[in-house]
Amino acid sequence: MNDTKIALVTGANKGIGFAIAQGLGAIGFTVAVGARDEARRDEAVARLRAADVDAFGVALDVTSDDSAAAAAATVEQTAGRLDVLVNNAGISGRTDGGAQDPTTLDLDVVRTVLETNVFGVVRVTNAMLPLLHRASSPRIVNMSSNMGSLTLQAGPPIAAYATSKSMLNSVTAQYARRLADTNVMVNAACPGYVATDFTGFNAPRTAEQGAAIAIRLATLPDDGPRGGFFDDEGAVPW
Repeated sequence: MNDTKIALVTGANKGIGFAIAQGLGAIGFTVAVGARDEARRDEAVARLRAADVDAFGVALDVTSDDSAAAAAATVEQTAGRLDVLVNNAGISGRTDGGAQDPTTLDLDVVRTVLETNVFGVVRVTNAMLPLLHRASSPRIVNMSSNMGSLTLQAGPPIAAYATSKSMLNSVTAQYARRLADTNVMVNAACPGYVATDFTGFNAPRTAEQGAAIAIRLATLPDDGPRGGFFDDEGAVPW
């Protein structure tokens, strides 16, 4: 285990998260599959192992401090350190009844979305940082969206989800500033419009295509960018 790099991917039981786990596993990482649902987590680990990926499951509910702490303990016991953290777990939030129309915004929906998409990232990142500091070239990748870009303003007005990604981008920049004098590199990734259950599978890009930018940022050289927001084409404007 000493020479093998360890990656934790949150929300790795399906969609882009599973594709990221598979892609990192294919280049030799041992992958910790972070997921809430035990049956889905076990199924994902079995699928990865069937594809010759060294994988193990980590029970993780990103909305729970206790769960994040327990997940860090699991990773420590199993691997001793963490080389890569991909904060992929995210929710879109419900949109029925104008719940995400800014003029009729349901603030409970906003709170729910922020709890996973922003607070969850902070919770998991801070739980995992002691393990990341033990690695030689630690990387943190936060899965964002160009819907959170204030410049591009992509997609329809979805005021809970898009706002959560704007805030996630800001949090990413704050981490990068704080960790600038360490070897921990933090960046945000936009996977593009990917066909997953998140989009009703009505999108042009595959999960594997969406995962590619996360895998690239997870394996950046030591002189790579920090505190940026990237997709396949390069930097995404804030």
